[in-house]
Amino acid sequence: MTEATAHDVPEMKVRPTVKIQVWDPLIRVFHWGLVAAFATAWLSADELQTVHEFAGYTVAGLVAFRLIWGLVGSRYARFTQFLKGPGATLAYLGDMTRGRERRYLGHNPAGAAMIVALLVTLAGTAFTGWLMEDETRVALLPSMPAIVAPAWADDDGDGREYGERGEVEGPLKEVHETLANLLLLLAALHVGGVVLASFRHHENLARAMVTGDKRAPGPGDIA
Repeated sequence: MTEATAHDVPEMKVRPTVKIQVWDPLIRVFHWGLVAAFATAWLSADELQTVHEFAGYTVAGLVAFRLIWGLVGSRYARFTQFLKGPGATLAYLGDMTRGRERRYLGHNPAGAAMIVALLVTLAGTAFTGWLMEDETRVALLPSMPAIVAPAWADDDGDGREYGERGEVEGPLKEVHETLANLLLLLAALHVGGVVLASFRHHENLARAMVTGDKRAPGPGDIA
């Protein structure tokens, strides 16, 4: 018997991975624009007020866009495509703890819940920041929560606690800063979830949000 040469061994053909577009260009611009705007707002707080305000308005505009695009945008951008009920979300989290969660082509139920939490917290942070810029803006509201009311009076009950450029001191500012800190926690959880899902499903989700492409659904995946 003679040893087989390299030419006798049939070439192994590697089937290329099929990619499909999941995230449209506007969703990708929204995502990374929001990352940049929030980071700018956080880093400029109490230091560069004009930059901080501009970043805050940018965040508010991006959130407004996402709400609209979630109704009329591309398939995987629409809320009706990825939002699930509490039961489905808890079931998915349970599967995650057991390492058997299914791959979703779009947002999985846990990611969908995180999106809602981020959008609500971002909106609240932007709104409280907007209120703090001008004392007359609060007067336009029908009523304010009790936690905010003390922000308008000083210890003697007369006058208003405004700092430079009309910023409110006291509980309203504390609410604003608490929401901003909550955003940091949510962002950290979001990044952790992305890393975990990327590892579990052998797919770079951060890169997918840059290119818009993901691996085509396979058996057991949810498209």
